[in-house]
Amino acid sequence: MSFRARSRAALADAALQKALANVPPGFVAKRARAVAAWADFESVRKTAAAHKRAVLADLETHLARFTERAEAAGARVHRAANAGRARAVITGILRRAGARAVVKGKSMVSEEIDLTAALEEAGFAVTETDLGEYIIQLRHERPSHIIAPAVHLSREQIAADFLNAHDDLPPDRDMADNAALVEEARAVLRQRFCAADAGIIGANALIAETGTTMLVTNEGNGDLCANLPRLLIVIASIEKLVVDFAGAANLIRLLARSATGQEISVYTSFFTGVRRDDEAGGPEEMHIVLLDNGRRALLGTPFSDMLACIRCGACLNHCPVFQAVGGHAYGDVYPGPMGLALQPALKPAALEDGIIEGCTMCGRCAEVCPMLIPLPDLIRQHRFRAHEKGYGARAVRGGLRLWAWLAARPAAYRLATRLGGWLLRRFPMLARARGRKLPAPAGAPFMVRRRS
Repeated sequence: MSFRARSRAALADAALQKALANVPPGFVAKRARAVAAWADFESVRKTAAAHKRAVLADLETHLARFTERAEAAGARVHRAANAGRARAVITGILRRAGARAVVKGKSMVSEEIDLTAALEEAGFAVTETDLGEYIIQLRHERPSHIIAPAVHLSREQIAADFLNAHDDLPPDRDMADNAALVEEARAVLRQRFCAADAGIIGANALIAETGTTMLVTNEGNGDLCANLPRLLIVIASIEKLVVDFAGAANLIRLLARSATGQEISVYTSFFTGVRRDDEAGGPEEMHIVLLDNGRRALLGTPFSDMLACIRCGACLNHCPVFQAVGGHAYGDVYPGPMGLALQPALKPAALEDGIIEGCTMCGRCAEVCPMLIPLPDLIRQHRFRAHEKGYGARAVRGGLRLWAWLAARPAAYRLATRLGGWLLRRFPMLARARGRKLPAPAGAPFMVRRRS
């Protein structure tokens, strides 16, 4: 199914449209208030963006330093060139440790490599412990948003899923409000935490100076995954590196405000190696899996800017296309503007199904990106590539050829715009197409008014 087909299905889904209507007054409004209240936002944004570019310019040096420091603290660092290798490494670690029950924190990289499905197929009992991830695991779905996996669902849908999955609880229990759903999930997940042999978490930053992994959450489930089981596995992509704690601190300040409009997330945790002799908690065994999966190939190209992305989701929240169709319409793990820029860079075949058409070029994503990534420019470059390869709808390609012919002939162009304006004013029904209504032309064309 193409992006267009998935988008049409999303636009026709009344329940989805109702859920997506909560995005602008939620994420967008909260971010605006948080940024307006912090006078240093722009200066910290510039500092953090420069820091990430400097790290990417010398990535191997920082990777080597991180590996050395992490292993000195008792962790074992593994390099994984691709998704298959990462899955094999993690499966092997769990088997050697005799693990059976695994609790997992939220990690987009683990979604990228289909880790949960691979572990379940290998015989492990895996539980997603972030509330949104737990909900979509019950539904056998992918996340629809990189920070709010279940944003596409209503409370009623989630209640129905819980009634179906938690069949050992009374069927007539009260499921009327969010608090009841959260309390029920908390009780179920608490049992999984206590029984887990291993925990798997992601990382928002890898601090080269000390070999520390940083994790930001609002639910505390990441801390429980990291500290209760005897075995901890961290899965992270190589671009998560920062030089030191100062670099990590700037990311914290930007991430929370950009993602959820908070000054700081509820939990910001740092993990450095295994449990010490004088410590009461923490893992006895720690492994860090660093994933490449096409990222090194982006270094030195225009798309290396995408390696500075901190996965805040601000570009999704402000994107008019994402607000209309949601994350699943993009057909892969990373949706919205950052997905349009990143997916085809990592997997060129992603251009074939037309996802690159899912952008209005309004520029809002670049305005709100905390790492100053020129997302529209990158998306435009993918469009050039798609056009060169002959991808896209015939009508679109034909329209572009016609526009190019007219643009090279000013007299014909002026005549066509006048005729088009007259037709739209005379026959308004022509402005309606697949649920969209174009505004009626206002007066004479711009070129005519400019001459006058």
